Amino acid sequence: MTGELISSILVLIGAIFCALSAFGLVRLPDVYLRSHAATKSATLGVLCVLGGGFMYFWVVDGTVSFKLLLAIVFVFITSPVAGHLNGRSAYRSGIPLWGGSIQDDLKSLVEESQRIPGEK
Repeated sequence: MTGELISSILVLIGAIFCALSAFGLVRLPDVYLRSHAATKSATLGVLCVLGGGFMYFWVVDGTVSFKLLLAIVFVFITSPVAGHLNGRSAYRSGIPLWGGSIQDDLKSLVEESQRIPGEK
């Protein structure tokens, strides 16, 4: 009984995080903030849903689903990396930051990497 309740709560929390992620994708102003919403909260939401499913099958059926464990590991590794690479490629292709952005940490690093060796 308590395992079913905990798994249901995990699935509900995951659904809420996924809904917040979708809301962030629609409402945030630039590609960098949207990428953040898509990777951080969606990853947490999917992990909670998969974790709730894993816990349900473990408690109710008594089986350990290695497929769900692999899916959790796969999402946990690939989603943040994909979001980072999307943001990096957007920055390198010249998509501007939102006007309200305060700091651009990559500007000096990109300029330095594009400098010709020996040039000051």
